[in-house]
Amino acid sequence: MATEGKNLSTYDKNTIPNAEDFRFGIVVSEWNDNITEALYDGAYQALIENGVDPKKIARWNVPGSFELVYGCKKMQESFDMLDAIIAIGSVIQGETKHFDFVCQGVTQGIKDLNVQNDTPIIFCVLTDDNMQQSIDRSGGKHGNKGTEAAVAAIKMAQLRKDSRF
Repeated sequence: MATEGKNLSTYDKNTIPNAEDFRFGIVVSEWNDNITEALYDGAYQALIENGVDPKKIARWNVPGSFELVYGCKKMQESFDMLDAIIAIGSVIQGETKHFDFVCQGVTQGIKDLNVQNDTPIIFCVLTDDNMQQSIDRSGGKHGNKGTEAAVAAIKMAQLRKDSRF
């Protein structure tokens, strides 16, 4: 495995745009909350570490990962001043095809929102084979995908700002 023993969440703060003027939304799935709360913590801390005022971070919860798409859509509509939204979820393989349908639906839904609207939505949904893989990617040996999502959100917020005339 290419990620064996690597913390993929390490980044150089000098390469991240100044985020103090940006506003972010985070939509968090309540399903597998031990994982999603760790992802949220990673995202929140990375935003704060990069200059975002805590008052400029809105959080909404939704029941599961499938509901992230609707939650993000409603957040886009409700907060016209957000510079980016992070969708946080965790889907773990089970014994049925439910995993495939949820993963496909969330992936396509987030992609559709990115194509149809102007606010970038960052995909921070773990789609793992087992709980240990999720733990390893939500603050464990491979880092925290929430941190990576926050860095991506800052970079996309800057891209959005730079692309306006």
